[in-house]
Amino acid sequence: MHYQEPLTERAGSETPSQLCHRLQLPFGDDIRLLARALTHRSYVNEHQDVVSDNERLEFLGDAVLDFVVGSWVYNRFPEMAEGELTRMRSALVRTETLAEFARQLKLGQAMRLGRGELQGGGRDRDVLLCATFEALVGAIYQRNELDVAKAFILPFLEPMAETILMQMQTIDPKSRLQEYTQSRGWGIPKYITAQAEGPDHAKVFEIEVQVNGQILGTGNGSSKHAAQLAAAQRALENLAMLDQDSPEK
Repeated sequence: MHYQEPLTERAGSETPSQLCHRLQLPFGDDIRLLARALTHRSYVNEHQDVVSDNERLEFLGDAVLDFVVGSWVYNRFPEMAEGELTRMRSALVRTETLAEFARQLKLGQAMRLGRGELQGGGRDRDVLLCATFEALVGAIYQRNELDVAKAFILPFLEPMAETILMQMQTIDPKSRLQEYTQSRGWGIPKYITAQAEGPDHAKVFEIEVQVNGQILGTGNGSSKHAAQLAAAQRALENLAMLDQDSPEK
């Protein structure tokens, strides 16, 4: 059965054919998959002639995005430790990021939503925009296989990765170290005061950061907080060296 678009769409919306033409999407003359990718379950509930929503394509697109983004991050940042790679990948595929990609494409105006979702501002809701972007990726993959889906995804990544990288670098070393150790299943770092020397007005603290009783790094500072930050930074540097020296799994 060939997909037929309705003669009219709700005011302010864009038909699947119009979206396909505007973005030059790789669906050719058959846009049934694209139409499904744009269709929220609320639209199906209100249109008896529409039988499929985009949830299965969303599932597929999520898997494709995880693989493509993970592969790209791995090759784009060869010196980045595993914990940092995980953070970067997670940031690139989180709901807010994918919703931003959808906004760049103006997918909101093409989403097929029920009246309740429309009245609730669904065209600009992050969760719906994210789901539609994932479904679109799934539809492109389903029709064209991985290379075409990859070509669609990659142009979004570099600009966003630069922004995320700057944000990552501004996070203090203690937070980064905790994220790293928890991603490895090592638990939360503990900061132990090893020494505190000097008069009260000029005391210098030496702090050790430990995980499971193992010292990962040591730092000095004029306050416990400063020494903890220094210890966390040294621990991150030591862990990065270990990652570089470890053989590929």
